[in-house]
Amino acid sequence: MIHNILNIKAAVTYVPYQDLENKFMLLGLLNQPDEFANHMRRYTNSLTTQMVFGFRTLDINDPKLQQLFHGFEKWAEVTGSAAAQVLDLFPILQKLPKFLVPNYRYAEALHKEEKKLYVGHWLNAKKAIKDGTGKPCFCVDLVKAQETEKFSDDLAGYTSGSLLEAGSDTTAATLIGFIQAMVVFPEVQTKAQEEIDRVVGPDRMPTMEDAPNMQYIRGCVKESMRWMPTNILGVPHSVIKDDEYMGYKIPAGSSIISNVWAIHMDERRHLDPRRFDPGRYAQDFLSEFECATNSDVSKRDHFVFGAGRRVCQGMHIAERSLFLAMARMLWAFDFQKAKDAQGNLITPDIDKLTQGLFVLPEAFPAVIKPRSERHAELIKSTWQSCEDILLDPKTGQWKDVPEGMVFSTYEPSKEED
Repeated sequence: MIHNILNIKAAVTYVPYQDLENKFMLLGLLNQPDEFANHMRRYTNSLTTQMVFGFRTLDINDPKLQQLFHGFEKWAEVTGSAAAQVLDLFPILQKLPKFLVPNYRYAEALHKEEKKLYVGHWLNAKKAIKDGTGKPCFCVDLVKAQETEKFSDDLAGYTSGSLLEAGSDTTAATLIGFIQAMVVFPEVQTKAQEEIDRVVGPDRMPTMEDAPNMQYIRGCVKESMRWMPTNILGVPHSVIKDDEYMGYKIPAGSSIISNVWAIHMDERRHLDPRRFDPGRYAQDFLSEFECATNSDVSKRDHFVFGAGRRVCQGMHIAERSLFLAMARMLWAFDFQKAKDAQGNLITPDIDKLTQGLFVLPEAFPAVIKPRSERHAELIKSTWQSCEDILLDPKTGQWKDVPEGMVFSTYEPSKEED
């Protein structure tokens, strides 16, 4: 079911969602530039809630939006803690009474809040689908599957909730890292804006159709994921038979974790790796999928999406979301260093990251200004057109779902038990 809504053909159909949420994000940056991190989060979250549950997230202060990101950050800290590592290394300790296990009660409390969020989203979507008011979304298929296979609402909630989490946090973190890069490396911003102005000009926003003519912006997308990998240790894999690598014996069943950060910061692969340089990809015309599945691993652009058969299924959507966001933000705004109380410029420390298995830059200030009054007016008028034509004035939700969405494709398995 997940593959059906995230494959390369299906991903193209979500561009109207991405286009709409991107334009609203630009309006947010125009009106509340200091809240840029929350605007990135609402952008990616709203895109995902539409695909998964059938509704838009309208406000950066939405409690469920804030809970999703806050809870994810806390889980990343817990799972990356020394106590969690000890339990993994010595599984027998997991049999201890729970009151003796460090962080157990805290983790249990986090789980209760997470379950309430995920299952709550699912139950609301399920009710709307059954009473005929729900919009087409992933949960339509999940309702059909549940009726056939009789799995619990908890399982359905976590199936849909895992998509929500995966589609919201990592892309937002990458965009926050990109803004930091534009502040710290202004020469990159200048070069990128020169390309955008040459291809697009000031009288319209970039679109996905411009991507083939914006190789430097495509390089910004690839470099952002290399320079600020959100999942610095990747996802564990398990070997199915005994193996050997560089003299090391790897028994069957061993967990293998690719050190994404170390690969990305390897000077043999990327000269001066802590420098943000989209020019590294001047001759890389491959899509993210083509890079991630390239049999020559030395030619892969990065490893954020994983490797092997369990490579991230959402990469097609993430690639478009990142391109639209970066191209349009640079088309519309200048990103500059903020000043402290004494008037000194503040340069964010690019090596100060949040803690845990999934990371992003620690909070930093930035000055975000529209490049001209013309750009600002176009942002406002473009969003006004979206509101007038596409959205219900009372709810802020879509009047009608764009044509071509690939939902309701589930069919019961014909395999024998």
